[in-house]
Amino acid sequence: MTQLSQSELRRNKVSLRTELAATLPLVAGDRVQLQQVVLNLILNGIEAMSTLEDRARELVIMTERGMGDEVRVAVRDVGLGLDPQHAERMFEAFYTTKPGGLGVGLAISRSIVENHGGRLWAMPNDGPGATFQFTLLKCP
Repeated sequence: MTQLSQSELRRNKVSLRTELAATLPLVAGDRVQLQQVVLNLILNGIEAMSTLEDRARELVIMTERGMGDEVRVAVRDVGLGLDPQHAERMFEAFYTTKPGGLGVGLAISRSIVENHGGRLWAMPNDGPGATFQFTLLKCP
């Protein structure tokens, strides 16, 4: 998956760091759809940092065991962050804050995650940027 985004990472001078849990339970799901969710979050993170000049552009992909029977995947950028007024609206179909954006990527991603029994949300970082994360239930 990160191989698919390598050209975008290079073109936008973004470094990618992974913090992947050593052991996680298996999750059931459509591999292609879930890869599409992660790829969308990666590309959004890259785009969120495209105008940065004052700090290094870094994208972090993390996995960890969530609460109970969940696995959590998070994509954190150091971009401009989230406008609290748009935090939930950005998941609505055809709502966009990006010039030339279609407003479908996050809506589709949330739908995919929810159809897999999970949840997708965003939150501002303590420092610059935002973290988009989703959970999936482990296999029974």
